[in-house]
Amino acid sequence: MTHAILVADDHTIIRDGLRKILEDTDDLRVVAEAAHGAEVMECVRTLVLDLVILDMSMPGRNGLDLLKAIKAEKPKLPVLIFSMHPEEQYAVRAIRSGASGYLSKESDSDLLIPALRRVIGGNLYVSPKTAELLATDSSPLSDAPLHTRLSDREYEVFTRIVKGQSMMDMANELSLSIKTVSTHKSHIMDKMRMDSTVEMVRYALKHGLLDD
Repeated sequence: MTHAILVADDHTIIRDGLRKILEDTDDLRVVAEAAHGAEVMECVRTLVLDLVILDMSMPGRNGLDLLKAIKAEKPKLPVLIFSMHPEEQYAVRAIRSGASGYLSKESDSDLLIPALRRVIGGNLYVSPKTAELLATDSSPLSDAPLHTRLSDREYEVFTRIVKGQSMMDMANELSLSIKTVSTHKSHIMDKMRMDSTVEMVRYALKHGLLDD
């Protein structure tokens, strides 16, 4: 049996690479590709798919928002996150939001096909690192890392702040008012018990939340 897969990634080289890898299998076939959120949702609505391979950084829509939209449209459709972001950044949040697995693009290439087959088979794929993060996330609140207290939107704002993005750029890219972004920042600082952006950057570096 051949399983139909949608590859959603804004980088052509990644889509081409995944297509070529799957061409060497008898049971996995790329039937569609998408480079931004609108294309992803169009494919999800109109095609019969067995799996979506989804990047976290798609133009036009936050990766977690897009994941939730896919699951709202097709609750039983498995989604494997295939992302440049390290697991510390988004793995737990992706699993919480309905992903069937999270695989870093830095992972050993030999892990990809087994991960896809496991997810298509109705199972959850988690690396040892993600399993460790999930275990920590389920521990008592006082023991969990401070950033796990943030909502998905707050975490999105947090990652942009520590990368040095301006409030204006954040507001434009997230389709929010500057006042709303400022409110999110205040809530983030309260929840993480921090008084400055410098503290947030130091925390992000310490916990591996910044991209290399």
